[in-house]
Amino acid sequence: MSGASPSSVRIRSAFEHLAAALGDDGVLGPGSDLSAYEDPYAFAGSEDFRCSGAVLPRSVEEVQAVLAVANEHGIPLWTVSTGRNLGYGGAAPRVNGAIVLDMQRMNRILEVDEEHGYALVEPGVRFVDLYAYLREHRLKLWMSAPSLGWGSVLGNALERGIGYTPYGDHAAQICGLEVVLAIGDVVRTGMGALPGANTWQMYKGGYGPSLDGLFLQSNFGIVTKLGLWLMPQPAGLMSCVARFQRESDLEAAIDVLASLRRREIIQSNAQIGNVVREVAHRAPRSRWYDGPGAMPDEVIEEMRRDLGIGWWWLLRFGLYGDEELLDARFRIVQRAFSSIPGAEITGDKHLASGSDGLYACEVEGPPRRLAGVPGFFGLNLLKFRGDDCGHLDFSPIVAPSGREVTRVYELVKARAREHGIDYLAGFTASERHLTHIFPILYDKHDAEQTSNAAALLDTLIRELGKQGIGEYRAHLAFMDLIGEQYSFNRHALRRLNETLKDALDPNGILSPGKQGIWPAASRRQRAGTR
Repeated sequence: MSGASPSSVRIRSAFEHLAAALGDDGVLGPGSDLSAYEDPYAFAGSEDFRCSGAVLPRSVEEVQAVLAVANEHGIPLWTVSTGRNLGYGGAAPRVNGAIVLDMQRMNRILEVDEEHGYALVEPGVRFVDLYAYLREHRLKLWMSAPSLGWGSVLGNALERGIGYTPYGDHAAQICGLEVVLAIGDVVRTGMGALPGANTWQMYKGGYGPSLDGLFLQSNFGIVTKLGLWLMPQPAGLMSCVARFQRESDLEAAIDVLASLRRREIIQSNAQIGNVVREVAHRAPRSRWYDGPGAMPDEVIEEMRRDLGIGWWWLLRFGLYGDEELLDARFRIVQRAFSSIPGAEITGDKHLASGSDGLYACEVEGPPRRLAGVPGFFGLNLLKFRGDDCGHLDFSPIVAPSGREVTRVYELVKARAREHGIDYLAGFTASERHLTHIFPILYDKHDAEQTSNAAALLDTLIRELGKQGIGEYRAHLAFMDLIGEQYSFNRHALRRLNETLKDALDPNGILSPGKQGIWPAASRRQRAGTR
């Protein structure tokens, strides 16, 4: 549910005060073009996540001014960094009528320290911006980027986003935050609380409790600065691909892959996808099938023959270091996967041309994302169902066991087929877990497809939740439902989050309902079901 809207009188009064504080160019009030703050893939049950306007501060002081107005008028805010959280609701607010606090104009790269390997950035800094900065200054540092490079570095890290390099667990690279609390107080975490400290982005702990994690996927404060560790430029990169011929090879492939990741033989996040997912990046499904329901098995086989694809699963990963290390790691990888009949492993080396190391910009072709070069490869996927393709993301965390992954794969495949949705299966292997990213694609102008997509996501959340498998990220319309699955000891975690919420945000104005965390004043709005 979207919640009740603030009254029009309060909204008008609030925007008058906001314009006085930020200037007319920092405020988009009622009557403005607010299309940028709508979910581009809205479906039945989510189309009323509409804002009453937006504000675009340029400084911490302007953020504080916005908070003062919101507290005075009782108007909820919905914070976004750049609003590129596609598949999860975009820049739309969870509460209907909220004001979007859009941080994109706070876009300074405040510091990049080449020697110690970190950056300090504001919310509006995009992956393409940080990469351009590193390239322009020829810094011996690599960043990590997700599949789309237009999003916020800060926002993606706070949402626990993932990339392709050894630093691809973006949240794990956070070291030091500046946060504006709902009451307007500015806090720096870790060593940042010590005036004059030069180790803010070097030591995560600080003194006392470690608080950075409180502000990941939360509505406890507004992060205005983020420290992020960057990867020292390696001497070389080997871009590797493994191909497995049979659908049934998934179990063995995952077991080998998980072992190699735990042992840090494979250093990067490794992505394995089925043939449908891989082909979806190349051509629209209408080339082979335009009928109702999911693509039948015989059509998938026809598609494989047409494209000359002899494999069912494709695994991509990177190896890093001096050439001797690359060769040694690759031999270990080849030997490990040789236990799977028919497996093919290939590697493409990229080595530094001099003694300075391999600059990311020197890597050409698809391996560039393994070098942290941001791109827009993921957009190809959205052409699979035509120009009006929409998507919802299903993203549970799965144990790195071949048997467990295969069980989840078979279950999701069956439910997708029951709902007439093509199963684009993909798993990203981190060191200790797998993230299953399933983009549920549909024609957003087809009411039946749209309804089926939302129903499928609802079904998967509930069914896997009963089996102890939860999502790590949520679309606006499913935040409460996903939160409902985390129910140990009568929702003890939710009660703790609510206690923190009420203490830090007494008026309940900051992103109410985010991740299912509601303030006391609007807790009745929580939806246990959609």
